[in-house]
Amino acid sequence: MTTSRLAILLAVLLAGLSSVYVLPKTKGFMPVGINLQLPDGIGEWWGRDGQVTDHEREVLGPGTEFARKQYSNGRGDIILASVVLAGDDMMTSIHRPERCLNAQGWACAPTGSVPINVNGHGVVPVKRLRNQRMEQRPDGSQVLVENICYYWFAGNHDLTSSHTERVWFDTRDRLKNGYVQRWAMMLISANITSAQSKFGRDEKAVDTLLTDFVRQLAPKLHRDTVQYQ
Repeated sequence: MTTSRLAILLAVLLAGLSSVYVLPKTKGFMPVGINLQLPDGIGEWWGRDGQVTDHEREVLGPGTEFARKQYSNGRGDIILASVVLAGDDMMTSIHRPERCLNAQGWACAPTGSVPINVNGHGVVPVKRLRNQRMEQRPDGSQVLVENICYYWFAGNHDLTSSHTERVWFDTRDRLKNGYVQRWAMMLISANITSAQSKFGRDEKAVDTLLTDFVRQLAPKLHRDTVQYQ
């Protein structure tokens, strides 16, 4: 019985190793599908560079590239936009943003996907998160901060809001086509401010704000190879 099991195990192992010879020859990375440089201005919004922490660079591995800006308008609204472009190691460079947000103290609640129609292009699918955490005010008191975050992934030509689907696309490309799409992850977020200010925005107003922002940003960010849904 033992000899039979060992023979079967050896056969499976040899079959797995032999499969290397039937895989297509790797063509390397496809051209990047996004413009990594975030624009200085988007409609009524003006941006300034945001900080990328050393911890983020360490966690996401070598070769990962970043862009981050904090955008504000004349009404006191603030939107944080981040782009993470994967390096050679796709397993560490790109992952669900919930991991990073949890590490920053946010409690994240996924609330489904939102299709955003971009005029003249198509639909950008985004994943919606509703986040909250306690923050300390200058006087030492604690305040509950609530936040809405939209994110999506873009390769050379594929768009998705699903990390699982992105992994499937990556596996398909490697096995069937012999190339790798160098994926980017976009995160757009804003705080719900109705509890902190008389003229603050409630959850519905923040969703409208983010949707309009993504609608303006996407054509500036995505290159022509990207296929909208």
